[in-house]
Amino acid sequence: MSEVKPDTRDSELAPPALAAALAETWRTPVGLWGVLAAVDHKIIARRYIVTAFAFLALGGVLALLMRLQLAQPEARVLSPDRYNQIFTMHGTNMMFLFAVPVMEAMGVYLVPLMVGTRNIAFPRLNAFSYWIFLAGGALLWIAFVLDMAPDVGWFAYVPLSGPQYGAGKRADIWAQMITFTEIAALAVAVEIVVTVLKQRAPGMSLDRIPLFVWSMLVTSFVVIMAMPAIVFASTSLILDRLVGTHFFNPAEGGDVLLWQHLFWFFGHPEVYIIFLPAVGMVSAIIETFARRPVFGYLAMVMALIATSILAFGLWVHHMFVTGLPRLGQSFFTASSMSIAIPAGVQVFCWLATLWDGAPVFRTPLLFVIGFIVTFVIGGLTGVMVASVPFDTQVHDTYFVVAHFHYVLIGGAVFPLLGGIYYWFPKITGRMMSETLGKCSFWLIFVGFNLTFFPMHILGLAGMPRRIYTYQPDMPWYGLNMFVSISSLVLVAGFLVFFIDAIRSTRVGVSAAENPWDAPTLEWATASPPPSYNFAEIPVVNGLSPLWDQPGCLMVASGLRTDRRELIVSTVAAAKPQVREASPRDSIWPFWAAVATTVMLIGSIFTPWAVVWGSVPVAIALIGWFWPKATPEDES
Repeated sequence: MSEVKPDTRDSELAPPALAAALAETWRTPVGLWGVLAAVDHKIIARRYIVTAFAFLALGGVLALLMRLQLAQPEARVLSPDRYNQIFTMHGTNMMFLFAVPVMEAMGVYLVPLMVGTRNIAFPRLNAFSYWIFLAGGALLWIAFVLDMAPDVGWFAYVPLSGPQYGAGKRADIWAQMITFTEIAALAVAVEIVVTVLKQRAPGMSLDRIPLFVWSMLVTSFVVIMAMPAIVFASTSLILDRLVGTHFFNPAEGGDVLLWQHLFWFFGHPEVYIIFLPAVGMVSAIIETFARRPVFGYLAMVMALIATSILAFGLWVHHMFVTGLPRLGQSFFTASSMSIAIPAGVQVFCWLATLWDGAPVFRTPLLFVIGFIVTFVIGGLTGVMVASVPFDTQVHDTYFVVAHFHYVLIGGAVFPLLGGIYYWFPKITGRMMSETLGKCSFWLIFVGFNLTFFPMHILGLAGMPRRIYTYQPDMPWYGLNMFVSISSLVLVAGFLVFFIDAIRSTRVGVSAAENPWDAPTLEWATASPPPSYNFAEIPVVNGLSPLWDQPGCLMVASGLRTDRRELIVSTVAAAKPQVREASPRDSIWPFWAAVATTVMLIGSIFTPWAVVWGSVPVAIALIGWFWPKATPEDES
């Protein structure tokens, strides 16, 4: 490559001719072709985020229907069969179609900007992952409309989901929907790992990576390690159902508990796949609004890594009542409690940052404070259910429902909403309303705690999970009515948030390039960023480049403007190695996703669909990878 060297020119003062040339080289085609062929990470990420929030809204409607059914004893709002479909849809939708994809989507948008590169690694794979994700979500919700939705819980325990008891195609649809989300999540994880390790801006050594980028890197490795377990589980389940294998049939040498081990070996790390990106968001927000770098940077990074490792040693605490050996239960009790240590380190680092800083209490920081309060409560109840005697008493009661929602909504959705308010001006170029933001926060915070905290009491009073109704003489009526009414406050908070987001997209106050005076590189370019992200690649000399070099960020020169090029750097020190061509827009990822979708959905009805469906998949992949005229089209 030509030499990539530091330059003292400010990237904000890039010559108009340079910006015009890059805009032409990196532009996305307009019209339908542009919609289907786009590979810009920002466009794909926006689609991911909007789609995931649409699934959140749909999942919220299902939750309201369940609360309406349980508000009073012997209600007849929903039939037992429809209720089973709804609670399965709610859990599956929220875990697989909202929580994991939206966190990865934030990484897809922000990581390339934060590490100072012009596009994500493997951008066509990124586009393919979105179309696959969209197809999986559409499959699940179309099945719901057609009264074919899965009814076996979001965990699909065998033998209830197996061929002996799960008649029809409902469990098959669940298993194949999981396949769609597996493909999408693994693709994004690989992209983020390569982007972080090989495309960082010159000078951004490992000890200068923003904490949000660290969180996405660690999360991506967890996805790569955990997803094969659910791949094997869901594939084995659908083979049992469609081909006649017996992986989970004890009468033929299979093992029912094998499903739980495989599912929860993925399912508990999945909680941290959702939580770890939230940790990065919290760190970014606290750093900006406390007006100082996060206290204990190295401790925070080590806590992220420790959490990701310990996450793989917790899965059996979901299985304490299955009759496992006592020694094994003791080990998993200890490991389940020990994961509170890195979480505590993170909380104390955040509190120290706020204590030693000069906090500005804007809406993003309010959501972070709400996160700390609710997550600490969820963490305390997590330590409680890690104890075998206590877990045996409250297993499959509403106490677990309360704990689960405190950890996931408190630990992930609060930081996510704070992150949306924080990065909304970067994504759209407009500010969200501070007044509506604070109104939304208080409604969500109060509504959440009034909705889910009483569920602890319901669980201790013996109310089991996943029940369709209950008798009038059970002592649950008053609290259930209170919870159902309180859920309306929570819904009102989310409505205010959605209204604010939609309104601000159209008529919000125009945002400056760095409206929060934040320290990381995504704020070193325009808001919203141009198609090429940076006119010239920034050079990093510290952990907080925009604070360390205010108004005079050094840049690197040497990349061509007539074709899409990136800097590939060394893993540790981020020293430039070579120039790499970045693929242009292509329709082939879309056609590959269509072919894969047809094959996977067809396999629900006949195994031969895999055989014959592989032909169009192969054709699409050949078109994707066939040698092209320019290096930008070669991958």
